[in-house]
Amino acid sequence: MPIKNLAALLACIAMLQGCVAVAVVAVTGGAGVAADERTLGKQIDDQRIELAAHHDLSAHQALQDNANLQVVSVNGSVLVVGQAANSYLRDLAIKTITSVNGVLHVHNQIRISNEISFTTKTNDLWLTSKVKAAFFADEKISATNIKVVTENGEVFLLGLISPTQANSAVDIARNIGGVNRVFKMFEYQTN
Repeated sequence: MPIKNLAALLACIAMLQGCVAVAVVAVTGGAGVAADERTLGKQIDDQRIELAAHHDLSAHQALQDNANLQVVSVNGSVLVVGQAANSYLRDLAIKTITSVNGVLHVHNQIRISNEISFTTKTNDLWLTSKVKAAFFADEKISATNIKVVTENGEVFLLGLISPTQANSAVDIARNIGGVNRVFKMFEYQTN
């Protein structure tokens, strides 16, 4: 098969995987707002924190040029994943996010390395969709209460759920093909 045809085939597969991932994430995201255990006010606060963090990070040209970061907030607990070129930029990012109003805790998962490839990012989207789909297929888990973030094959699980559901979610995610590690960053319900 000529190189051009192989490249085109791989690009189509990557795009189709992305479409499936976007569809799964979109459906689960819409359902999640209605069934989320957080109050609507908390959900809005978390959105505001994420937007403010991205805005404040983009104000630093060095971070824009030399870092690839994603910020997710659940009840003011913020997960930061991605890559930074050096420890100075990692520390600058954490300091910037910590100063955002409403941030209670920061889970620093920034790796000192080059930015991951497009192929890896596509695979991460695919893994996220597979994990979310597996959660929705399991009756013991309230899938709409779990945020799934995948970065370089590492899956981060956040949300407001019971300890039993958390353990089930970790077991499910751990057994998805392609997942290298699972990080549990849940806040537990006290019912």
